[in-house]
Amino acid sequence: MEAQKEALQRIISTLANKNEEIQNFIDTLNHTLKGVQANSSNVIAELDEEFDGLYAILDEMKESMTNSIKQEQAHKSQELQNQLSQCSNALENSEELLEFAARSLDIKDPEEFSKAARQIKDRVTMASAFRISLKPKVSDNMTHLMVDFSQERQMLQALKFLPVPKAPEIDPVECLVADNAVTIVWRMPEEDNKIDHFVLEYRKTNFDGLPRVKDETCWELIDYIKGTEYMLSGLKFDSKYMNFRVRACNKAVAGEYSDPVTLETKALVFNLDNTSSHLNLKVEDSYVEWDPTGGKGQENKIKGKENKGRSGTPSPKRTSVSSRSPSIRGSRDRFTGESYTVLGDTAIESGQHYWEVRAQDCKSYSVGVAYKNLGKFDQLGKTNTSWCIHVNNWLQTTFAAKHNNKAKALDMTVPDRIGVYCDFDGGQLSFYNAISKQLLYTFKTKFTQPLLPGFMVWCGGLALNTGLQVPSAVKMLQKSENGLSGSASSLSNVTHNMSI
Repeated sequence: MEAQKEALQRIISTLANKNEEIQNFIDTLNHTLKGVQANSSNVIAELDEEFDGLYAILDEMKESMTNSIKQEQAHKSQELQNQLSQCSNALENSEELLEFAARSLDIKDPEEFSKAARQIKDRVTMASAFRISLKPKVSDNMTHLMVDFSQERQMLQALKFLPVPKAPEIDPVECLVADNAVTIVWRMPEEDNKIDHFVLEYRKTNFDGLPRVKDETCWELIDYIKGTEYMLSGLKFDSKYMNFRVRACNKAVAGEYSDPVTLETKALVFNLDNTSSHLNLKVEDSYVEWDPTGGKGQENKIKGKENKGRSGTPSPKRTSVSSRSPSIRGSRDRFTGESYTVLGDTAIESGQHYWEVRAQDCKSYSVGVAYKNLGKFDQLGKTNTSWCIHVNNWLQTTFAAKHNNKAKALDMTVPDRIGVYCDFDGGQLSFYNAISKQLLYTFKTKFTQPLLPGFMVWCGGLALNTGLQVPSAVKMLQKSENGLSGSASSLSNVTHNMSI
């Protein structure tokens, strides 16, 4: 019966996953259908615009060429009209002279005849009829303004849609996810020397498999990539996966997207649990700051109730704080007394994880992990259920690893940023200089309960950075330092009772 139930449960789970996959595909098809309709309208509008532009150029050229013909016509007409006018005047004068010469032949007086003959000779010498050109200055030929658009017509008839680059192919084997960076590698299915650049798009998701249309963030774009490889660095891995796709572009148009690829980008992401924090701590997601006035009004109320009707010395601070009303507590008891502590809101139950902490003008602070049952008066490192490194800048600087109320002094410079590496299954907690990746200290133990990141701060603030992968340098150091670094057992003979 139980075996059948388990088998049926697996079938149900398989069917549910398949239904979800099909529904996602249906959503993708609907989204693609809408895209086809919208993009078709867009390209038709662009086609109309291009042809309108072409028509406008042709009309402009026709008008210009027509004007050239009309100007040539006007020029030739004017030249011929001028020449015609000159010839008409010359002919009129010549006919008058001819008539005068003919009349002179009838003169009988020799002296008068000689005089008339000399006048005719002088007028003939000066006559315009003998000085004008009888060749037309221009011809009626207009063939130099004729056109032959047969070549252009062939070009127009050869118009085609732009050549579109083929879709690139992302190579998942060559892609790399490391050190909060993702390197995407792709190739073209065939050589294309007209490709100008590539466009890479990516987005975060918590779903494996094909990208979903619904309930997803928008694609982010990186344009003008010249090569076939690109590295996205400085990412915060606050989602389980990332989708990637790429397209090729020539000088005119972008091609189809590649098939999308989904890569795992899982890392520990947590904030500070405000319900656990000491009232003297001001907590905002990934930042905690010492607030000496925090909870003062509540404490004064409690003190007033405790001392009402009493005489003598008031209760000490520890007593008054520990007597706070449960109504101000969250999901667990707030830390109180001198335990200026706040825990993370996400438990670590398996795997390898890494986060970083940066101190800001702290007189004293601790960074580490603790079991969930850490008492509200307990300080990090002073119980057998918590491990930390502690920095004290009050009066003189001390730097130590602490566990079970024992401390191991660390003879090194306190880094500006501390990296915390937790290997739950391997029973290892290591602290690093987050910048240089120098190993500061390693605890070795067997974790028997879920762990919570823990932070103590006095007079200052701590900034938290999560969503980080275990750095490659830390992984290499873990391999080389395994078995050589300090352990929790090394604290067994060192007693260091430290109060803030």
